[in-house]
Amino acid sequence: MINAKLAAKSHPQHQSIVKLNSQVAFGGKELVIIGGPCTVENRQQMETVAAHLSTTSVQALRGGAYKPRTSPYAFQGMGETGLEILAAVSKKYHLPVVTEVMAISQIHAIASHADMLQVGSRNMQNFDLLKELGQAGKPILLKRGLAATIEEFVMAAEYIMSHGNLDVVLCERGIRSFDNYTRNVLDLAAVAALKQITHLPVIVDPSHAVGRRELVAPMAKAAVACGADGLIIECHPEPDKSVSDAAQALSLQEMLELVNSLKPIATAVGRSISELAVA
Repeated sequence: MINAKLAAKSHPQHQSIVKLNSQVAFGGKELVIIGGPCTVENRQQMETVAAHLSTTSVQALRGGAYKPRTSPYAFQGMGETGLEILAAVSKKYHLPVVTEVMAISQIHAIASHADMLQVGSRNMQNFDLLKELGQAGKPILLKRGLAATIEEFVMAAEYIMSHGNLDVVLCERGIRSFDNYTRNVLDLAAVAALKQITHLPVIVDPSHAVGRRELVAPMAKAAVACGADGLIIECHPEPDKSVSDAAQALSLQEMLELVNSLKPIATAVGRSISELAVA
């Protein structure tokens, strides 16, 4: 039994709803689809993405202003300039923004520009950061660590919740394995388990899980089928030119086709996908 006093489900029907804004919420019948590039590269890129997504069933925009990279020589993001671009595009196209926070010092600036703060896989057990996010005043998207057990994942959420922020959404994004054909191994059993263990919404990131764009759609469909409350998917106007994670990014047309293909699967499992763009 996982000793999570706040995150644990108290009865079978216990399901929390986490609001992204007045129109978009995780954990209800309607699935939440978040789309956008891995990294904010410039204003035109984000304008192109948002303009396209705002006419689809995608309800929120993703994009990294601060990027954790394996190599210290790789592009680290645009920082506050990237946040300003996200905020401006969000306002223009009426799409709430999800973006990553890497350090305590970034929380205030990100919370001032974004609707939801994402904790990346590498920071899932950065306990000082999690404690501070408990007082951030914004919902948190918590990604599973690349080698974290389900218990460790739930207890990371408990850190945030025990410090005052109950608006936490869990994200399965794949765990590291011996096989390098895919970037990670998408653990869909964890999605089903988390839905039984906790009352928190659970979404899936198939892009980071597989690292290959041709596998994103099948895994997104499987995630919806197994009970995920939503998806976060990378897409880019010119995927092969993306400065980060080019191999896993979908084109904007592929993103539209994927979202449309998910609708009958959602219906089959008693869920729905927004038919209209957020207004």
